[in-house]
Amino acid sequence: MDLMDLSARELAGLIRRKQVSPVEAVQSALARMDACRDLNAFITETADLALETARIAEQQVMKGEDLPPLHGVPYSVKDLTATAGVRTTMGSLMHEHNVPDYDAVAVARAKAAGAVLIGKTTTPEYGHKPYATAPIFGRTYNPINRDYTPGASSSGAAVAVAAGMGPLALGTDGGGSIRIPASCCGIVGMKPTLGVVPHLQAPDLYSPNSFIGPMARDIADTAMFFDVLAGLDRGDPYGQAQRPVARPTPLSMQGLRVAWLPTAGNPVDPEVAASTENAVRLMEAAGAIVETVFIDFVALEKHFLVIHRASAAGRIGANLEKYRDKIDPTLAEAVLQGRELGAVAVMEASYARTDYFRKIERVLAQADVLVSPTLSAPPMHIDTDLSGEVEIAGQPAGTVRAAWYPYTYPMNLTGHPALSMPCGRTAKGLPIGLQLVGRWHDDRYLLGVAHLVEQMLGK
Repeated sequence: MDLMDLSARELAGLIRRKQVSPVEAVQSALARMDACRDLNAFITETADLALETARIAEQQVMKGEDLPPLHGVPYSVKDLTATAGVRTTMGSLMHEHNVPDYDAVAVARAKAAGAVLIGKTTTPEYGHKPYATAPIFGRTYNPINRDYTPGASSSGAAVAVAAGMGPLALGTDGGGSIRIPASCCGIVGMKPTLGVVPHLQAPDLYSPNSFIGPMARDIADTAMFFDVLAGLDRGDPYGQAQRPVARPTPLSMQGLRVAWLPTAGNPVDPEVAASTENAVRLMEAAGAIVETVFIDFVALEKHFLVIHRASAAGRIGANLEKYRDKIDPTLAEAVLQGRELGAVAVMEASYARTDYFRKIERVLAQADVLVSPTLSAPPMHIDTDLSGEVEIAGQPAGTVRAAWYPYTYPMNLTGHPALSMPCGRTAKGLPIGLQLVGRWHDDRYLLGVAHLVEQMLGK
């Protein structure tokens, strides 16, 4: 039995029952990381720290101490997220030697829950693009098929989980950056409701579009990790809002109201369309009430790009000239484009953000969950040029955000919880993802629905 093929729940249970030691679990993760080194999933590995932490964890087990839920379970952290005493580069040569003196809230909570950090995973510089590349690490490869992208920007996090380099990973999502690689690598990835998992590294806490969330191989592990990460933090203005009473987790599909969004104004690959439609019809056959809806998310792309580019210019622009030879050219271009934006364009983007929040709210006033493909096509070939127009099913489909992932970035702007889960494979064996979106603060309800869908799909 390879310990890294077990779920986080199974591994934590074995450790709790003293059938596996935390040291054995970490050694297994490190061995898998070594065996999968060609996938290039990590920027920084923390083997010595992990083994030291595991030895302490083992002593706590042997002493019979009360153990937290993830005690001794290996996990990884995307390298956009601060880790005390461990290099955090933002995927950038500008921060190649940066070592924070604090943990991000999510990292501190994972540590308090007993999880053992095994390394920092790859991300394009500042998570700015859908390529799994950056000057600081090169390229990350999809463990399902190296000829196809693993997605971005939580590239290494998804690859690490899919390849068994730890059952859990902490990702970040600024436009689909958890859900896109989760879909490409055949795992689960969740972007929580705004404020539910505090993300205090964001420079603008009042209109953020970047989120921290869990990634795992199944819904139950995702839910277990989410429960560790979620909760109030006084440093987060949205995290201080009074929460509505949580809806009971659904026990069956009977009577569940599903808003089915098969397209958002974009072409959809036939295999993706068939696989996601099949999942929805299984829900319907089990008692769900399905209504097909349409929201033109493609039209939101231009406003998302304004916010994305303005953010890049504001956050990185001051360093552009100083570090120009070290910065990814595509990030430099985003900064330059952001500098050209006027205040009116930024305000129009903010208004569009509000408008789409209202559109999704109107849909979810009549439905319990909004369901769509995660991506309109399977993972793109690794050599695809994503800087111009891309093709879907052999046909020109527009720019990559509007063509390939129009379903994901709107939820970053509106704050709704969303997750991607596996729902089939193409004839070539490439993973297909299904996205589920819920009402604000319906995160656990959404996980409950996803668990039912997972059972129906036989995962």
